[in-house]
Amino acid sequence: MKVFVIDDDHLSVFLTQSILNLDTATTEVVTFLSAEAALETMAELDNTAMPDVIFLDLNMPLMDGWHFLDALAKLKPGVETNCSIYVLTSSLDVSDSIKAAAYSMVSRLLHKPITNEDISLIYEHIAAKKKAAPKRQDSYVAPT
Repeated sequence: MKVFVIDDDHLSVFLTQSILNLDTATTEVVTFLSAEAALETMAELDNTAMPDVIFLDLNMPLMDGWHFLDALAKLKPGVETNCSIYVLTSSLDVSDSIKAAAYSMVSRLLHKPITNEDISLIYEHIAAKKKAAPKRQDSYVAPT
């Protein structure tokens, strides 16, 4: 799985990346220390090059996680069909959970630090989602 980690905290990035790299299903981890840098990169990607998973910190300077989600929704409508977004937070504020649930592109809010079990469950969910997705069929049907 291709994973983007967006978090301004170097230690959090290191811990998240370390846990991700322990799972054999992780094929690539790209880290961003700002939401702006992640958006710039994602603007250049077509839908097939998008990550399978984004782990997004909420509390960052300049552009926080909520503003990132709003900007991403405008930049890449329907991004959640190919990419699962998990909000990471150290906050215990219930309003964050309620707000995250209001974003259809957010798969779930997780409390830091993420664990091996979290990653395994997320990867299983994504694999099942991909398996259940309808196969693309060409609209052209050859005459018989």
